[in-house]
Amino acid sequence: MKKRSLNLPNALALFRIALAPLMLWFFIDRDNVIFASWHPTWLDYFAGLVFVIASITDFFDGYIARQWNQITKLGGILDPLADKMLVLAGFLGLMVIDRASAWAVFLILSREFFITGLRVVAAQEGTDVRSTMAGKIKTVIQMIAIGFLTVNWPFATELLWLAVILTLYSGYEYIRDYFKH
Repeated sequence: MKKRSLNLPNALALFRIALAPLMLWFFIDRDNVIFASWHPTWLDYFAGLVFVIASITDFFDGYIARQWNQITKLGGILDPLADKMLVLAGFLGLMVIDRASAWAVFLILSREFFITGLRVVAAQEGTDVRSTMAGKIKTVIQMIAIGFLTVNWPFATELLWLAVILTLYSGYEYIRDYFKH
């Protein structure tokens, strides 16, 4: 029987999964007695700090996995799951505090769930629907939009809608590639 161990990239992905609900907590539980004496701006900063830490782990788990040849099937599941949980926590939290359009969040999350399901179906069929460059750019723009919305910077709303457009376009690419195979 083969022993399975948790490597560093997978541990980083699990850490990112744990950070997602913490970030959401800073957004949606602002009336909690723990935060009674805190100014809402500090909650934004803490949510932003958690988001930055999580985003950094996203970079390093992939980099380490490739450089140290530690790419695993578990990592292939954990990494996109952690990404989706972070995006879900960010956009839902921002929607709750009225910084993100419900329509934008609905469109982004609908695409994310649909493409995740499509990838599961493709995997069951033995088809590998790989990430496209548009998908990678979409993730970066989503993360930048979450960051801008979190700290309430100018052009945050425009970045959110750019993220929506790229999210829908990259979803189209996944669907197109699935039907090509």
